[in-house]
Amino acid sequence: MKKFFMFLAVAGLMTFTANIASAQDEEQAAPAATEEVAAPAEETVGTTAPAAEEIPLHQALKSKFIDGGPAFMSLVLICLILGLALAIERILYLAFSKTNTAKLLDKVEAALKEGGVEKAKEVCRNTRGPVASIFYQGLLRADQGVDVVEKTIVSYGSVQMSLMEKGLSWISLFIAIAPSLGFLGTVIGMIQAFDDIQNAGDISPNIVAGGMKVALITTVGGLIVAVILQLFYNYILSKIDSLTIDMEDASIRFVDTMVKYNK
Repeated sequence: MKKFFMFLAVAGLMTFTANIASAQDEEQAAPAATEEVAAPAEETVGTTAPAAEEIPLHQALKSKFIDGGPAFMSLVLICLILGLALAIERILYLAFSKTNTAKLLDKVEAALKEGGVEKAKEVCRNTRGPVASIFYQGLLRADQGVDVVEKTIVSYGSVQMSLMEKGLSWISLFIAIAPSLGFLGTVIGMIQAFDDIQNAGDISPNIVAGGMKVALITTVGGLIVAVILQLFYNYILSKIDSLTIDMEDASIRFVDTMVKYNK
C-alpha cells in the first residue's frame, strides 16, 4: 500500500514538473506575441479596452510557482507530495484497523464456550485489525495462565501501537522542513535583491519589489504545506488515540473473559 502511494506521488510530481516546463515555454513565447500586437494596439487607443480575462486557478498557481523560483518551490512541493502520500496511507491503514470490539468479544466468548481455545483462535484469525491480533496472541498462551495472557496482551499491544504510529515521524519531518525551506528561499531571495541593488547602484522600487516578491512566495508556499500536513497529522493522531482506547478497553474485557473460561 505504501509503495503504491509513493508511486502515485512520484507520478504526480513528474506531471506537475512537465506542466511547469510547458508554462515556462509559454512565458518565453509571450514577448514575441506582444511585439506583434503592439502596432494594432496603437490604432485602438480611443476605443474602450475589453475587460480582463479571469486567470484560471491552475494557471495562477503555475505563475506563482515559477515566480518563487523552481529550485526551492520544487523542494517544497516534494515535501507536500510525500507528506500527503504518507498521511493518506496512514489514514487508510487506521480505517482498516477499526474493529467492532464488542461484537468480536461476544464471538470470542461464544467460541470459547462452544469449541474452546482453538475455536476462539479461528475467530481471531478471520478478523482483521490490531484488537483481533492481540486476542490471538493471548489465546496462544491460554494454557500458561491468566497472568501470562495479561502480560502478553500488554506487550503485544505496544507492538500494535508502534505499527499504527509508523511513518508519523516522516510526516512531522516534512511539517518542519517545508517552512524551513520557505524561509531559506526567502533569505536567498533577499540576498539576490540586495545584490541587484548593489549592481544597479540605485535603490529602485522595481528592483526591491521584485526581489521581495520572489522571496516571500517561497515562505508562503512552505507555510501552506506545513498547515496542510499538520491538519492531516493531527487527524491521524486522533484516530490512533481512538483505536488505543478501544484496544485497552477490549483487552481488559478479554482478560475477564479468560478468567471466567479458566474457572
